[in-house]
Amino acid sequence: MTRRLAQLELAIGTCLLAVIVVLVFSAAIMRFFGHPLIWSVDLAQLLFIWLCFIGATKAMREKAHIGIDLLVRRLGHRARLAVEIVVTLVILAFLALLAVEGYRLTMLNRQRLFGDSGLSYAFVTAAVPVGSLMLAVALLYNLAGAWRRRRDGHSLVYSRSDPHDPVTTEL
Repeated sequence: MTRRLAQLELAIGTCLLAVIVVLVFSAAIMRFFGHPLIWSVDLAQLLFIWLCFIGATKAMREKAHIGIDLLVRRLGHRARLAVEIVVTLVILAFLALLAVEGYRLTMLNRQRLFGDSGLSYAFVTAAVPVGSLMLAVALLYNLAGAWRRRRDGHSLVYSRSDPHDPVTTEL
């Protein structure tokens, strides 16, 4: 199921990026000919916000975000797992707060219009709670995987490029 979700994320992200490129390119061409498409830039910004959260979720699931692990690498496997659990819980708490406040912001912005597009600004702000939930699911997936691998001594996946790290490819 996770593999399908990753494929769906990639497909949606690719489509969003393609639409953004077409919208921005079209806006530039039309502006050159004296017929600007004002709404296209607004729509491209809206799609870019959603693309950022989809990309962040993919990076979170693959543990591809930048991390500083100089001290954690020196810990034993149990201590690494404990650190991962604590860090995950802190991030989950932050994402829960972000989701709640993002939902409130979305509800406040239902009537507000987004630029010249005529769309509700709620479509923009809804990316925050939805993206926070997607990130939380990715974190929980990673934590469950670390818990399953705890007996193997491979609780964390730090870097896919470091040959000395225990890397599992469970995607």
